Amino acid sequence: MTATAAQAKVKGPIVWLDMDQQELDDAYDQAAYAPNRDQLAKRRVANSAAALAYTGKPSRFAYGPTPIEGLDVYRALLPAGASGKTAAAAAAAAPVGIFVHGGAWRSGEASEFTYLAEPFTRAGAHFVVLDFINVDQAGGSLFPMVEQVRRAIGWVFRNVEKFGGDRDRLHLISHSSGSHLAGCAVTHDWAKDGLPRDILKGATLSSGMYDLKPVRLSKRSKYVKFTDEMEAALSAMRHLDKLATPLVLSYGTYETPQFQRQTREFAAAVKAAGKPVELLVGEAYNHFEMLETVANPYGLLGRAVLAQMRLA
Repeated sequence: MTATAAQAKVKGPIVWLDMDQQELDDAYDQAAYAPNRDQLAKRRVANSAAALAYTGKPSRFAYGPTPIEGLDVYRALLPAGASGKTAAAAAAAAPVGIFVHGGAWRSGEASEFTYLAEPFTRAGAHFVVLDFINVDQAGGSLFPMVEQVRRAIGWVFRNVEKFGGDRDRLHLISHSSGSHLAGCAVTHDWAKDGLPRDILKGATLSSGMYDLKPVRLSKRSKYVKFTDEMEAALSAMRHLDKLATPLVLSYGTYETPQFQRQTREFAAAVKAAGKPVELLVGEAYNHFEMLETVANPYGLLGRAVLAQMRLA
């Protein structure tokens, strides 16, 4: 036996598809596929601090009773010379982008994502970034996170005149575990909340998870207290009958194989259900690099969102 063969990994019992436990754990751990994760996180924070000089400090609104239930609003930059009634009319007609951040359900806050707002405010859209509880604070349950994201979207619809914007032009944007939460929003029965079924006129969901079964089998179950009810209720793949929002779904070719598969299969299921969906593939982008393309009006996702908003 050669030294190479002796060092070769011995595959353990199959847990999901063709993967053993270690392979499945790695497939739901972006650090295993993105060695520059920490570098990109630092860049996100630095770029957001720098972007404040151009976007201005956001307005903060509460959508619920606890301190974390708040959202940051970056207002659309109005046309040069606009003032008075002209400015008010322009603001009232502007689309609204609502961003749901990722962070493995455990981290992230609205202030880290200011840098995403600038291209949209310059294009004439309001940009809203949500804060919400994390899974550790929620005792291992994903239900409070999903409930808060849905409620925040409802608040924006009902209160859009507080900052301007057209409630009939709401668009959802998300990344990573935020796309899991966003998937639960676009497949929500909004009528139960007294809201339009098509409250969201478009959604761009990047690098997400839409079926919790394999996630439940991975090491994420060490901090998420998965149950049969949670898996069934919060797997967007299983609730396509409620989907009334045109979707753009995306992943990068340097993402984990499971995140790529989840997106491909969700897109295929939406298409098979006869509902509008577009699948975008970021060639040579890893998980965290995909998010940066949202902040570029000529990037893969920035261009897609602006096109959905009819601002391209």
